[in-house]
Amino acid sequence: MVLIYIAAIILAIVFFFPIWILILTAFQPSNLTVYSKYPTLILQTFTLSNVISSFNTPSNGLVGSLLRSLEVAFIVGFLGLGLGIPAAYGLSRITARVSNKIIVLLFLVNMMPGLVIAIPIASDFIRLGIQNTSPYVVFSVAFAQELVVLPLTVFVILGGFRSLPKDLENQARVDGANFRTAFAELLIPLNKIAILVAFLLAWMTSWDEFTYAVIVAPIAPSNTTFPVTLQNYVSYGYPLISATFALVASVPVIILAVFLMKYLKGGYLSGGLVG
Repeated sequence: MVLIYIAAIILAIVFFFPIWILILTAFQPSNLTVYSKYPTLILQTFTLSNVISSFNTPSNGLVGSLLRSLEVAFIVGFLGLGLGIPAAYGLSRITARVSNKIIVLLFLVNMMPGLVIAIPIASDFIRLGIQNTSPYVVFSVAFAQELVVLPLTVFVILGGFRSLPKDLENQARVDGANFRTAFAELLIPLNKIAILVAFLLAWMTSWDEFTYAVIVAPIAPSNTTFPVTLQNYVSYGYPLISATFALVASVPVIILAVFLMKYLKGGYLSGGLVG
């Protein structure tokens, strides 16, 4: 038992160490961190100047791209539910032998390199003339990311539908409810936890997705999503601003991750494949 606790502490230190370095970089003067020959591993001086300067970047590129990533993530999440819920329900009503093969086919997209899929998608967007048009960038990136997110969304929601007793819908129909009423007022509320987990996983997958965003969206700071803009700022020689803003932007993700942990149950992640 003591060895288990020691191993857990070591793993916690390993996983938390990069975050601690990010905190030191964000809340200490640059001469103690990025511009120091021997950076300190202990918080010696606390300052908010790095945080303030990160929000005052030229053209407010980081803030704009952060808001754009939020838009993309919510579009991906809600679009995934709109497509994933009926797809998962349909798969739950056919034999497991057939539905399992369909699920495997859906995940084939995730097995392929992102560049193989992103390049032809970007070519189609260029042909349609929407790649460099700012109002459509959010939707084009969201649609591209949905290819990765949708199989996972269907898989998780399918596990929720399969965990429900099969006689529930039949009993509701016997009692006079039509299909729409039984589906919307019975099956969806009973499967709300799996749907919530699927939405959060889709949101978090979209939040830090890079490959589709960097190829589909233009490189201009006014149009890119947050991961791409962050990488651009690091390449342009602004590591301090990038590290500070990345820490600030990580707060909502950490909150969502903590909230998600309460609902991540094995049944929802393993129930998608049975038989």
